[in-house]
Amino acid sequence: MKCRDIIVVGASAGGLRALQTLVGGLPQDLAAAVFIVLHIGARPSAASRILNSSSPLPVAEAVDGGEIRNGHIHVAPPDHHLLLEPGRMRLTRGPRENRTRPAVDPLFRSAAEAYGPRVVGIILSGTLSDGTAGFSAIKRCGGTTVVQDPDEAEYPGMSRNALRYVGADHCLPLAAIPDLVVHLSGAHPASSSGGEKEHSGSLQEPEEDDEVTGDYEMDQPVSLTCPSCGGSLKETMVGQLPYYTCHIGHRFAIADMDAGQVERLEQSFEIALRTLNERAALCRRMSQMALDNGHHLSSRRWDEARAEAEERATVLRRILAQDWTSPPSAEESGFRRSGRADDRDL
Repeated sequence: MKCRDIIVVGASAGGLRALQTLVGGLPQDLAAAVFIVLHIGARPSAASRILNSSSPLPVAEAVDGGEIRNGHIHVAPPDHHLLLEPGRMRLTRGPRENRTRPAVDPLFRSAAEAYGPRVVGIILSGTLSDGTAGFSAIKRCGGTTVVQDPDEAEYPGMSRNALRYVGADHCLPLAAIPDLVVHLSGAHPASSSGGEKEHSGSLQEPEEDDEVTGDYEMDQPVSLTCPSCGGSLKETMVGQLPYYTCHIGHRFAIADMDAGQVERLEQSFEIALRTLNERAALCRRMSQMALDNGHHLSSRRWDEARAEAEERATVLRRILAQDWTSPPSAEESGFRRSGRADDRDL
């Protein structure tokens, strides 16, 4: 069996204690690299330091472009997805998944795409479903999936959802998972550990997920949204002229829809410009306060943040100063109305 030397781990509520047990049970000579996502959001986190004190292996926050090396454990930093590419780590501030960043699914998916059957995915204590879609990617690419036994997990939701919708190759008590990792990272397949439960997963094969990089994407939208309220729009035809109606009653002919989108875009850019200007002012104030108190390094960092806000504001001002391309009218585009329409047609 090919050695499984890429170990990816996801956890949420109750996960820090579970992770301490997991990393504490790994040997110093582990022939694998370990990558961890814990739902810490954007707030500062001491997770890597806490785990480092519990582990015989070095534990540190992941860094963008960092080398992947056996015998090292890396933890996703606050407010960044951790992704794996061949030979290196990557950090992104892509869109939140399952309402969180960092999230488990981007790590699992990227590991599966980069390393295929070399991956072992592990889900520990946590709520809801983060990690389930990533499990599906790992299984499709020939990797191994492991869940903490939900009957013993402090919060069983993540394990149960993975078992229900995808299934797992191994369902084990937490204390048995380090030994399984050691077996899988060696030259021989793991034997069944004590207390392991058999789970075949869902009866329905999960749908394959499109390749997701963890970055913002520009895929085809599911539907257009109302420029007035943001609600989903339904398209209807009056003769051959498209109309768009949201569920509370805002209505737009197609040309008015175009004008409404432009207006909404300008409003959004203006809000962003205002916020950047306010951020620059705040950073300028904080820089001066730090300087007055003799904190020169802190002052310099606040001044760098001010310069960044002003640079991005300059880009937005340039966009707002440009005209928007005006498409032809509905008649020029070939739309026409057949007969007379009143409100009942809309």
